[in-house]
Parts: sequence; C-alpha cells; structure tokens
Amino acid sequence: MQKEEHRISCPTFLKQETVIKNITSKINQAKGVREKATFAEELQKEADVLFTCPDYDDKKLDCKNCRFIANLRKKTAGLIIKAKKLV
Repeated sequence: MQKEEHRISCPTFLKQETVIKNITSKINQAKGVREKATFAEELQKEADVLFTCPDYDDKKLDCKNCRFIANLRKKTAGLIIKAKKLV
C-alpha cells in the first residue's frame, strides 16, 4: 500500500520548512537539555512566522495543514523548553 503524500505549495511554508528542518536537526544533535532548549526557542520563533503569514486563508487546505504543522512544532519546542526548567 502506497502512502499518499501531500506537499504544501506555499512559498512562505517552503522557505520556513528549510529553516525549521535545520533547527530540528540541531536540536536532535544537541547533547544537553539546555543546548536543545536554546534551539527550541529558535524553533518557536520560526514557527511563529507561519502563524503570521499574510497570505493565510482558512479555506485553503495548504493553509490549514501549515497551521497544524506549525502548531505541532511550537508545542514540541515548548516541551523541550519546559524540560530545561526541570533540570
């Protein structure tokens, strides 16, 4: 069974996706929680760019998917930042 893949065709998303993937890679490679949290704060800022997109249209599937992904990334970054406070 093949997995159907939907690509978001938005220039803002595509630009941010490259930046976000780079930051995510840094988080995954970071050794300590404090270092991961530093990158997580950066991730939150980049995810916020997607929330402030001037071309957002709540009727477009691409926009809905973009917001969903941005929300997941922001929550993930928030969890990493909270873990830093526990250390």
